[in-house]
Amino acid sequence: MTETKAAQQVAADGQALFDQLISEDSRIEPTDWMPEAYRKTLTRQISQHAHSEIIGMQPEANWITRAPSLKRKAILMAKVQDEAGHGLYLYSAAVTLGTSRDELVLQLLEGRAKYSSIFNYPARTWADIGAIGWLVDGAAICNQVPLCRASYAPYGRAMVRICKEESFHQRQGWEILYELSHGTPEQKQMAQEAINRFYGPALQMFGPPDADSPNSQQSMAWNIKRFSNDELRQRFVDMIVPQAEALGLSFEDPDLKWNEERGHYDYGELDWSEFKSVIKGNGPLNSQRLKRRREAFDNGAWVREAAAAYAKRKAATDHALVV
Repeated sequence: MTETKAAQQVAADGQALFDQLISEDSRIEPTDWMPEAYRKTLTRQISQHAHSEIIGMQPEANWITRAPSLKRKAILMAKVQDEAGHGLYLYSAAVTLGTSRDELVLQLLEGRAKYSSIFNYPARTWADIGAIGWLVDGAAICNQVPLCRASYAPYGRAMVRICKEESFHQRQGWEILYELSHGTPEQKQMAQEAINRFYGPALQMFGPPDADSPNSQQSMAWNIKRFSNDELRQRFVDMIVPQAEALGLSFEDPDLKWNEERGHYDYGELDWSEFKSVIKGNGPLNSQRLKRRREAFDNGAWVREAAAAYAKRKAATDHALVV
């Protein structure tokens, strides 16, 4: 058998096993054969997820020194720390697909990789931190819980811990908004204005409508995703409307109402032109978010260099001990 035919046979056998694992709803491990399109899709999705966690630290970290109490400061610091950890878990999962972390980070810094559009909006008031926790993290949970069953094993395993921690983040946001909405009239108005700002962008976090999302169907066929963008968005709307009522707040959406026939809430058309503009880099804070990330990367160069030097010295010492 020639070398070409042998390679073709390996690929055919690998494809057959891959198809079998997908059909059985089993897991693909890093050492398993996988189609390049599957590897590419996962690398893009997981790395963008990691970038979102890292960039998403910025709007909340900006409020740590201005949180209204020591307790709130401590909770917010813990949350920002969690988000950093999520980014590291996800970068580690992405690296198993064959792209180095250095390259993934470089893609973000150079603007070649995307991250969630929601993090290009400012947190104008303390209530916005509540809205981010309740709506943004709530949307993330709705989207990410099914990913715990993703066909790529490292991604699914990372998502289990991430989702558990995100549930605390959502609860933190809910508590902030509850305290404000049951406080003074000014505080309640602040909470109302915050959810008005984040309602639309939070719904856009699930991605464009299914008709405009060419990658979604293939991801579902590979069992990476379990539900379409529109299905997840509907689940989220059905979840948050009664929660808003419990807060004593409402959404500025005249089309938002219960549809008895469908058994779901109807909601208004989202501003997809704005979504596309933000994705292209024209959001309120796109340039600032990346500028801050680049500055942090440059300022942390000495830490990376020190860690590399320590690792090199330790490896040499360990080798000398073995010899």
